Amino acid sequence: MTVTLTSGTQTGGIALLERPDCSVVDMWGEIDITLRNEAGAALAGAFERDLPVVVDTSRVTFIDSAGIAFLVQLCRIGQEEGLEVTVRCPPPAVEDVLRMLDLEGAATA
Repeated sequence: MTVTLTSGTQTGGIALLERPDCSVVDMWGEIDITLRNEAGAALAGAFERDLPVVVDTSRVTFIDSAGIAFLVQLCRIGQEEGLEVTVRCPPPAVEDVLRMLDLEGAATA
């Protein structure tokens, strides 16, 4: 398994974990506009692999509109590319937004 860390911040981060059967976008802490470069790198890396994408949000403590936009972009690109995108363990705020945007099918508990 290859691990590509994409953030050195202590308040939050995004990492792409390359597993043989899927790409895992691991998100933790505060997800906000300061992580736009990390989000872009994870997005590009995940879809270059042409495998299902799992977005682990279980350790997210805060997410702003930029973080939500990143999640929406992951889900939409996955749909367009015909790749399954699953959001693992979304906190209530993330789950509510996914439901409002009709992306709740991507979320799992």
